[in-house]
Amino acid sequence: MKHPLAERFDGAAEILAEIDARVPDTRDYSAETRATIDAYHPKRLRLVVTAIIEETATAKTLRLERADRFELPPFLAGQYVNVFIDGTSRPFAISSSPSRLTHYDLTVRRVPGGRVSNLLVDTAEIGQVLTTTGPMGTFHHNPLFHGNDVVFLAGGSGVAPAMSMIREIADLGLDRAFHLIYGSRDASDIIFGAELDEIAATHPGIDVDHVIAEPAAGWTGATGFLTAETIDRLVGELDGRMVYVCGPQALYPYALGQLTALGHPRKRIRFEANGAPSDPTAQSHWPAGIDPAQEVTVTVGNTSFRTPRNRPLLNALEDNGIRPEAACRSGECSLCRVRILKGEVHNAEEAKLRLSDARFDYTHSCVAYPITDVELGL
Repeated sequence: MKHPLAERFDGAAEILAEIDARVPDTRDYSAETRATIDAYHPKRLRLVVTAIIEETATAKTLRLERADRFELPPFLAGQYVNVFIDGTSRPFAISSSPSRLTHYDLTVRRVPGGRVSNLLVDTAEIGQVLTTTGPMGTFHHNPLFHGNDVVFLAGGSGVAPAMSMIREIADLGLDRAFHLIYGSRDASDIIFGAELDEIAATHPGIDVDHVIAEPAAGWTGATGFLTAETIDRLVGELDGRMVYVCGPQALYPYALGQLTALGHPRKRIRFEANGAPSDPTAQSHWPAGIDPAQEVTVTVGNTSFRTPRNRPLLNALEDNGIRPEAACRSGECSLCRVRILKGEVHNAEEAKLRLSDARFDYTHSCVAYPITDVELGL
């Protein structure tokens, strides 16, 4: 539409004629933008298991590829994808290098009572199709903020994100110093053992030290736990280096205590989110006199069901066929947010709630526990 003031400007007639002569732009910019977003940040991926690598007696790596063999969305070393299976989901760190987008490697270890990890270890087979999210998570290396000289404390399958970081350094020849201290129960429990030792031997910037809790005869490396003394002996002065920690939940408070004893500042320690607390009642703000095993009623719309107080709301919802969006299952990503319309919940210490959540009664259902009968808005 011609502006009513256009003709008052010199040369307006020629400009208006040129505009009228233009070929109409019929591109669907909205669809192009949507396609770009979906390519780099897909909500869901359907991936085929193309290889299963036996890492140890209790751990396997599942190699996942697109059925069409196209490249997968890029990710940052240390990130994870959430795997949907058996009516629930669990996040698994990508252990392959971000420089190789033909596949994602997910390294899964058997754990006592592990519903999804044990299912994958026992039943995954080549050709099986798994549905996952795209890559996500904040536990990744950012050289701008974390520097190029880092230390990584890993326990068990917590070595998976470290392996992705190490493989990226090796693949791209990055000028980065990386010292992995990897705690395992015994030598046979070490995941990626041969590859880690080979990379450390051929890449001067990468150091790997194994710490074995129950050493067999002949073991000459470090033993025991990841104590302050062991860290200091293997790494030397931390000098403000960024320290990553990933492993079983029990490792986190222990590692924090050891690093604090060394005088390392909390702001230079990064913990990977690792699930809901094993015992929410052990947290200091669990309400006194509340029986964790007693059942309460949860209502969502026209659906009501009973669940014990010590079961995360997200798990209870999934048990009853209600599946909110979820990813980290550790209180961080906020995708499983639900609104508490009535009743009271216990928010675990892991819950990274926003200031507005408390004001408007939202909670992260993966680390929230119903204390009273509750009504939820999804």
